[in-house]
Amino acid sequence: MAATDPPREQAERREPISEAAASLPAPPLRPFIARYNGYKQAGVPPARHAGLPSPYLTVIFTLDEPLTIAAHPDPAQPGGDYVTLAGGLHSVPALITHDGYQSGIQLALSPFGARAFFGFPAGELASIDVEAGEVCGTLAAEIHERVRAAMSWPDRFAVLDEVLSRQLLAYQRDGRPEASAEVGFAWQRLLGTGGTISMSALAAETGWSGRHLRTRFAAETGLTPKAAARVVRFYRARRLLQRRAESGKRLDLAALAVHCGYYDQAHLDLEFRALAGAPPTIWLAREFRNLQAGAVAPAEP
Repeated sequence: MAATDPPREQAERREPISEAAASLPAPPLRPFIARYNGYKQAGVPPARHAGLPSPYLTVIFTLDEPLTIAAHPDPAQPGGDYVTLAGGLHSVPALITHDGYQSGIQLALSPFGARAFFGFPAGELASIDVEAGEVCGTLAAEIHERVRAAMSWPDRFAVLDEVLSRQLLAYQRDGRPEASAEVGFAWQRLLGTGGTISMSALAAETGWSGRHLRTRFAAETGLTPKAAARVVRFYRARRLLQRRAESGKRLDLAALAVHCGYYDQAHLDLEFRALAGAPPTIWLAREFRNLQAGAVAPAEP
């Protein structure tokens, strides 16, 4: 059956589908985009999915039905449907729902890619989600049209490489302002230490006062350094936990907590409650179908 057959038509033929695909972007894009994830489900049970905090902005181009966000990280933002989506960094989960049909491509965008692809710092999208066309105009429309017309995941990823590489080159040729070296350095130190570096040490290494670092860092990324460290630490713990669950290994939450910089397992549980909406074991029980399937669902808006 052709990949472009309507998913509801496939389901009516009693042919449920569940596809996942992933790819690294073209080398020039990799400092700004960590990965592409494609997902396609049709005729599967309806589900609710937690969109968890991560060090990446979320950009999604749907292929069939719109993406439904029932609850955003900012509780003041009402839920809604999105044909394309751009979402900023956040420190509380979103809630995504589907009725058994969902498909799209998700980009994990570094906050330092926002200037190149949106034209402004990632801080302007802090904790909110918008239609991607609102921040990157015709670029979003072109990508959406072309990935929907493409016949395979490699073809869709090739569209992203082509269009985004063109946009990045134009941005670099224009010589537009970039994030300060100090903020970029602080971000890399947070990632490199898994979010365990102290804020006083981080400020000292940048040569800025703690207050100045907080202001400039938040304006650029959308999170304060302390909040970013918390998200990075959680992201690392969550991914390690996910890999252990997928491989069937013993979870050993106490050792995982210490390894990721938490004081003890109780602290890890509290962080999961705050950032994932449930302690680790309950989160795994809710999400394990998605974990087994890889990146079948949009995971981190």
